[in-house]
Amino acid sequence: MRLHGKTAIVTGGASGFGAGIVAKFVSEGAHVMIADINGEAAEKVAAQMDGDAFAHQVDVGNGTSVEHMAETAIRTMGHVDILVNNAGITHMPTPLEDVSESDFDRVFNVNMKSVYFTARALVPHMKERGKGAILNVASTAGVSPRPNLNWYNASKGWMITASRTMAVELAPSGVRVNALNPVAGETPLLKSFMGEDTPEMRAKFLSTIPLGRFSTPEDMGNAACYLCSDEAGMITGVAMEVDGGRCI
Repeated sequence: MRLHGKTAIVTGGASGFGAGIVAKFVSEGAHVMIADINGEAAEKVAAQMDGDAFAHQVDVGNGTSVEHMAETAIRTMGHVDILVNNAGITHMPTPLEDVSESDFDRVFNVNMKSVYFTARALVPHMKERGKGAILNVASTAGVSPRPNLNWYNASKGWMITASRTMAVELAPSGVRVNALNPVAGETPLLKSFMGEDTPEMRAKFLSTIPLGRFSTPEDMGNAACYLCSDEAGMITGVAMEVDGGRCI
């Protein structure tokens, strides 16, 4: 019960890595807000958590929506100990000059601007309490980018840098900030990363991962739990790769 008594918000918590993080946090004693643009899916995940999680529909790329999320979380749980910025999106594999402006804006808003919105909404609360843990889910794409995912790669590189600079600035206030860099996993985004989900494409993708498998929601939940727990009290500004050796 490493998160016993802790409260958390997990954005994008209704599927994929986010759902894995929610399940792990609840199993370790946390009370969790599952914040997702898909409210129905969030409700379904919450229903599996025996009352230790609740759903909230949010558009993380919209500042007003994020403010409402933060206010609801504080009102419902009393305070917020942990914020996991997990919600993310990509564009389809496309030459960088051919990505549409609307797709670029969508990646920018969900992957980058959301971190600004959640910080604006929740950092003052954490500063006032003198403690807190923020975890940003970045990607190996921000460390070792793949061709034709240029603007997605760039957004995750931005998130890694944002995590480090947030960590430096917020450390005197008792707030830790870290990032996770997963390799692609069995999530709704996998097909988007590969372009098409075929046995041949999977084999090609897996050949670049020394441990020979994709990241799983359980892998992400375990790593997130450690970085957000008091066991990691001396760790901030880290971008931990959960990638089976992909970035070696």
